[in-house]
Amino acid sequence: MKIDRLIGILSILLQKDKITTQELANKFEVSRRTILRDIDALSVAGIPIISEKGQGGGISIMEDYKVDRTVLSSEDMKAILTGLQSLDSVSGTNRYLQLMEKISIDGSAAINVDNHIIIDLSNWDKSAVSDKIELIKAAMEQNLKIAFNYFSQNGERRRMIEPYHLVFQWSDWYVWGYCAQREDYRMFKLTRMTELTLTDEKISDRSVPEYLCDKQWDNTGGIEVTVKFDDSVKWRIIDEFGTDSLKYNEKGDIIVTITWSNVPALYQYVLSFGDRTEIVAPMEYRQNFANVLKNMQKKYE
Repeated sequence: MKIDRLIGILSILLQKDKITTQELANKFEVSRRTILRDIDALSVAGIPIISEKGQGGGISIMEDYKVDRTVLSSEDMKAILTGLQSLDSVSGTNRYLQLMEKISIDGSAAINVDNHIIIDLSNWDKSAVSDKIELIKAAMEQNLKIAFNYFSQNGERRRMIEPYHLVFQWSDWYVWGYCAQREDYRMFKLTRMTELTLTDEKISDRSVPEYLCDKQWDNTGGIEVTVKFDDSVKWRIIDEFGTDSLKYNEKGDIIVTITWSNVPALYQYVLSFGDRTEIVAPMEYRQNFANVLKNMQKKYE
């Protein structure tokens, strides 16, 4: 991928005084012309690259711009390697580990470190997301729109979006982009997508806003409820709301006030706790939820 190669070239130039384009071409297994295009891209991005022709020449970064190579300590390299290996866990390849070998001048020490931190970003069913990630990455590189069927609480719909970011958050993978149907930026969960295809439509030339990392399900819609949880599910409350949310009543039950996107989604969430939770307020939601439970009971009579 081009972005991987650009990062790799920049890393080498920061570590090495000078290198030829042919050496870079050999290292990244591409043509010299491709490397020249990459150097142009780095220059356009504002990296002050100097090119010297003739014997003993090569390319380098302006001396005042360089980072002291001692800044990248062995601990830093371990951290970089851990991050790269975590990306490999998604696709099941060694692509980023191979990239690490290419960008490190003294690669053997960095690659063979005894790293005690393991980050596995893969889904239990790796095939459910890995192919989609690769297709979406290709779409972003080629500035093409993607189309897919999307399943939500409103049913199944065909969507077309301009993808701008792949996001791993809340233990799942998402794609963030401009949705043609909504005429706004939306987040889509990869496991809910089917029939994903790369279209031949180019992404529009638009001013893309900064992606803001907000929780998807607990801060929109304005449905505020107070829910009582049994202390036996404290582990899950901490996972989903944090330790600051832990407040107790006189009987030792956990009391949490939460905001949810809509009433049906709230009821589904409460049901996931079985008999270890109870809606306390407002009374309207409590009574409506009681009716939901009565209707469920009728199905088993």
